[in-house]
Amino acid sequence: MPLLLGKYGTLLGLGLMVAAFSALAPRAFPSVSNLINVLNQASLAMIIAGGLTVAVIVGELDLSIGFAASFEGVLVTGLMVNQGLPVWLAIAVVLACGALIGLVNGVIVTKVGVNSVIATLGTGTIIVGLDFAYSSGAPIATGVPDAFTDIAIGRLAGIPHDVLIMAATMALLWTLVERSAVGQSIQAVGGNPMAARLSGIRVDGVKILGFVCAGLCAALTGILLASSLGSGTTSAADSYLLTAFAAVFLGSATLRDGEFHILGTLFGGLIIAVGFNGLAIFGAPTFYQYVFQGATLILAVGLSSLGRRYAQR
Repeated sequence: MPLLLGKYGTLLGLGLMVAAFSALAPRAFPSVSNLINVLNQASLAMIIAGGLTVAVIVGELDLSIGFAASFEGVLVTGLMVNQGLPVWLAIAVVLACGALIGLVNGVIVTKVGVNSVIATLGTGTIIVGLDFAYSSGAPIATGVPDAFTDIAIGRLAGIPHDVLIMAATMALLWTLVERSAVGQSIQAVGGNPMAARLSGIRVDGVKILGFVCAGLCAALTGILLASSLGSGTTSAADSYLLTAFAAVFLGSATLRDGEFHILGTLFGGLIIAVGFNGLAIFGAPTFYQYVFQGATLILAVGLSSLGRRYAQR
């Protein structure tokens, strides 16, 4: 029974939440439009959590992703408004910036030997400084091209672009981790770095790749958030850090015994989104969202630890 709860307890919790919200709000919650709304609300958190998952699989943590996403949302709008770059070029530059931040984090951790928590907390703080230096703390909103805002608010066959981009991103990450030779190296490094090194795997390179994936997904999240808001705002994406970690750890307690994986993160993000959506439908005060998110993170880490403990037994 504990083993079953470790694998399927989160899915059972999701099912119970859906059933309860459907019974209590039969007109508002169980509808196609609300399902699309839930996925749309969860899409950015799932993207940034997907990148974080790759870093966590290789045994590292990245605490800079929320700060990086905020900065990159400011940067992409600033490049278009202040520097006059076309939309496609501004997006490309910011994605490259995200990859560079991940690369720097990876090098600091693997080559310098700084603990990933300290390293990414440090780089995250530097990024906050760069954010305020670039924007002077003021939102960049005037003059943002419609072609940029249409990226997030547009729909294809009734499905928001954010949802489609999230699905494509998670599918790409799942393929990388689960169905590629690189993915086998990623999982080997996460399972036993010493054994992976002895078998010829470039452990440092794989770990750096994990950070680069986290950086790229943070940049994509920042871009889409800025597109959705129609502006670049300092600290706009900071809160995604906690949501991403909650989704990743909830995912590790889904379908597998305490193992981090992309599909699990997808379910973890969905659980959080359903909870937020239900609270909003019932008009719960905003502070309940923070209580729910914090409690979910504690529960997620607890379930993940239990899953690994039973798997070892």
